[in-house]
This record gives sequence, C-alpha cells and structure tokens, in this order.
Amino acid sequence: QVQLVESGGGLVHAGGSLRLSCAYSGRAFTAYNMGWFRRAPGKDREFVAAITWSGSNTYYAESVKGRFTISRDNTKNTVFLQTNSLNPTDTAIYYCAAQLRTAPLADTRAFTSWGQGTQVTVSS
Repeated sequence: QVQLVESGGGLVHAGGSLRLSCAYSGRAFTAYNMGWFRRAPGKDREFVAAITWSGSNTYYAESVKGRFTISRDNTKNTVFLQTNSLNPTDTAIYYCAAQLRTAPLADTRAFTSWGQGTQVTVSS
C-alpha cells in the first residue's frame, strides 16, 4: 500500500508556472511508477504525465507535452510536476497516483492508489 500527499497548487495568472509535489510512502525500499492526473470542473479525470519507478522514462498527454515536466527524487520519495505556460484550461484538481503493480505508463487503469489532490487555478 502507498500513501500520497500532493502539494504546490495555487492560483496563478495565465502564462505562469507551478511546481507540484507528491510525497509518497509505501513498502520499504520500493519505488513505484507514478503519474499525475487532473479533473477539471465538469470534466472527467484526465491523464497528465507519468514516470517509471527509476525515472528513466516518461509519458505525457499531448495537451501538456512541452509545457509540463514530470520528475522524481527517489531519495526523498517525491514526484514533481513542473507546470509551465499555464492557461485557464489547465485549471483542475491535480492528483498523483501510483501503480502498485508495474504496468505500461499509458495504462491509466493501473494507477490504483491516489492522493487527495491539490487545486490549480489559472486566471486569465
């Protein structure tokens, strides 16, 4: 089992940036494939980005590619999402999630452990 706590959300103007963090804890000496998802008002959950347990590979939704960067520091059990060039359509609650059982990063159903989310609001 893994626990995840997101932080770093806030209110920014269009064009601004935020760095989201997700601190995770689970089995000792275990790193998980991790992902970021978001839910905008009135919309379903949307995949944003994912990273392998070692940080060797990443995968991004087309809507954020080139603007967002996912990274991790396994010594601190933390995953980051650097969000740049934000626009109002990025407004959402951002969740981090873990694959308790390793699967392809694009397999969103494999992300089964979730944090509570952090709000990102982008004003125009």
